Amino acid sequence: MNFYFANQLKESILNLTDFNCASSQELLKKNNRYKIIWAKDKGAILTVDGYTIELKKDQVIFCTPLNVIEIALGQKGIMSIVFNREFYCIRDHDEEVSCNGFLFFGSSEPPVITLSGREQKSYRALYHLFEEEFEVQDHIQGEMLMVLLKRLLILSTRLIRQRNKTLELANDKADIIRHYNILVEKHFREKHLVSDYAFMLNKTPKNLSNLFAKYSEKTALAIINERILLEAKRLLLFSSKTSSEIAYELGYKEPGHFTKFFKKQSGFTPIEFKKNKHNYHA
Repeated sequence: MNFYFANQLKESILNLTDFNCASSQELLKKNNRYKIIWAKDKGAILTVDGYTIELKKDQVIFCTPLNVIEIALGQKGIMSIVFNREFYCIRDHDEEVSCNGFLFFGSSEPPVITLSGREQKSYRALYHLFEEEFEVQDHIQGEMLMVLLKRLLILSTRLIRQRNKTLELANDKADIIRHYNILVEKHFREKHLVSDYAFMLNKTPKNLSNLFAKYSEKTALAIINERILLEAKRLLLFSSKTSSEIAYELGYKEPGHFTKFFKKQSGFTPIEFKKNKHNYHA
């Protein structure tokens, strides 16, 4: 199954797919797509950035355009919404759905939620509406699909906030953490210090670090380091760039400093990681 909407003028695209045909498998190779993948009828196995993830039945994972995803052809029971920035920009519409930094950010662990019985019904109802709308061919189809996507994003954002203790904070504290994630995603290549982001958030480094220490499972610095490490691993696994080229791309003036950082964070030098990359996909 692969329902497809495209507005050639706006270059906007949205798919509803089960990744079970050649055309839908091609979507996984597109590097400018957001993907909401739901193990609807049974568990599913996928590879994200070279690492195997096992979804249980009624778990949903949220992947950004940066994530490199593989799903074996022939898996049953998957349902996915795939869209590009031109169809719906989560950054430009942040005030509408507030999912940027919650559902979609460059994490080494893409967010996963498990749907309860009631939530499964809500998801199934929404996906049924998507299927119905794809059967309609008129000039407002794109607008209707966008409305449904907004509903799905809002529902998912609510669910992930309910499940994440960090996001159960008062809105002002949760928004600081969310905007910190967004800023790290935008600037991690050139800004490696908590103080850089504290300045942009109009906070002191101490106050920002204390907020994460009190309310988050990860420190503010760990989020920066994990994002840099994730990008480094992606480039080592999926590009032909040398370690020195990657170091400069990630804001390190001296390749040796990058090697030291990578070894400290991963236990391997970049060269060791690249030579033995197949051993690190588990």
